[in-house]
Amino acid sequence: MDKWFEKAKLGIFIHYGIYAVNGISESWSFYNGGISYEDYMKQLDGFTASKFDADKWADLIEKSGAKYAVLTTKHHDGVALWDTQFSDLNVVKSTPVKRDIIKEYAEAITKKGIHLGMYYSLIDWSHPDYPSVYQDGIVPDDLSKVNKFSEPTDGVQDEEKWNRFLEFNNNQLQEILTDYGKVDLLWFDGDWERSAKQWNLPEFKQYLQSFNPDIIINSRLQGHGDYKTPEQGIPITRPEGPWEFCTTINSSWGYVPTDTKFKSLNQIIRMFCDCITMGGNMLLDIGPMEDGTVDPREEAILLGLGKWIGTHEEAVFETDEGILPRYFLGGSTISKDKKTLYLFVYDDPKECLCLKGLSNNIKDITVLHSGKKLTHEIHGGVPWFNIPGTTWIHMTAEDAHEQVTVLKLELEGELDMYGGSGAVVTHN
Repeated sequence: MDKWFEKAKLGIFIHYGIYAVNGISESWSFYNGGISYEDYMKQLDGFTASKFDADKWADLIEKSGAKYAVLTTKHHDGVALWDTQFSDLNVVKSTPVKRDIIKEYAEAITKKGIHLGMYYSLIDWSHPDYPSVYQDGIVPDDLSKVNKFSEPTDGVQDEEKWNRFLEFNNNQLQEILTDYGKVDLLWFDGDWERSAKQWNLPEFKQYLQSFNPDIIINSRLQGHGDYKTPEQGIPITRPEGPWEFCTTINSSWGYVPTDTKFKSLNQIIRMFCDCITMGGNMLLDIGPMEDGTVDPREEAILLGLGKWIGTHEEAVFETDEGILPRYFLGGSTISKDKKTLYLFVYDDPKECLCLKGLSNNIKDITVLHSGKKLTHEIHGGVPWFNIPGTTWIHMTAEDAHEQVTVLKLELEGELDMYGGSGAVVTHN
């Protein structure tokens, strides 16, 4: 797997499509019966992208501090944001837009040096050949519970139709992977409706790699992805291997004007710190409005996050995952040479912070945003058994950043935690 992904730390997810016209849930709104399929598709007529400016998107993503971006090329509704030659259900042929949004997005993102990601729904609830088989080929006992958009309602499977659909997916993905420059990352969705065998894995993945052997693919490929993608809930313990936490700024992926349940900037920064503490990335989602502009509240979050990252860059990029929370009740990262520990302080301390299990001597402690030097003292410890004491760092609320404070601890030698942290050199 290409190392750029694990160094990236932050990506921006973009859910954009005709669902922004009515401001309703993308695809699921008709699948779950909240709106008729016909009324959902009437949004094609109102999708104008009249103020869509890919360069503005790219500029905002750059200012957020993100190193990669992922745009929905096609959601489960089957509406493609590019001029696909394999379906008329695309924004160039079937909406007033008449522009290849993917082309403009890819050019703008690539020009900024941001890694190019494409979301693609493996399922297509608009395609006539899609609802042709059942998962694993097993006909359910109760056909009354079958959804007509995803499976046959009569119990009869048609493998020929299914194979035609797989060819359709291959053709659309070939367009995405060959017509828009080098795609660094494919973000699949919808793998759950069919088995690995039905998706023709692992041959399908090998087909994708034939266009770019370095392409990175997320985990939604029935066990054949390259990294894990927990969604909406930050992992309690670190997932194995490379991973990315994808989340929304409010509760919705696409633009839903009635959804006012926004996370605060402080919450977003803390979530981001939690991710990089555990060696993962955060993929933060925005849902542009129908005209292509970004909701000012979402824009403010991205700019605020970028400002915080810019102030604390050395604690974010070119670092490894931090120490376990049993040592410090907050987040942390470690420099590549393991001689600097960065502590993320989420709340304002009264008089000091507590760091347990540090066997190194501390050369210097600096508040990263202000440059202020802090003092510390060590209590306890059993030197004859090499058990370190507790480090108390003198810090009060006046030393704190308005969002999350970062302390830089420069150490004598490589970081050595008593009992082992799982991420660094252990002390026995």
